[in-house]
Amino acid sequence: MTSRLNPEDQRRVDEYLKAPQHQVERKPFRPLLLLGVVVAVTIGLGLLSRLLSGLVL
Repeated sequence: MTSRLNPEDQRRVDEYLKAPQHQVERKPFRPLLLLGVVVAVTIGLGLLSRLLSGLVL
């Protein structure tokens, strides 16, 4: 992929990205964990809404 930046700007971008604060190691993305959290929160909020409706009615 070719850059549309001129060489000087591209050099500055490369230096910025190579700085230590931009080299953070990240854990791999785990979509099943995200799905589990979303399902758990949905079930929890559903149960909370049923509990509150039972107290109000």
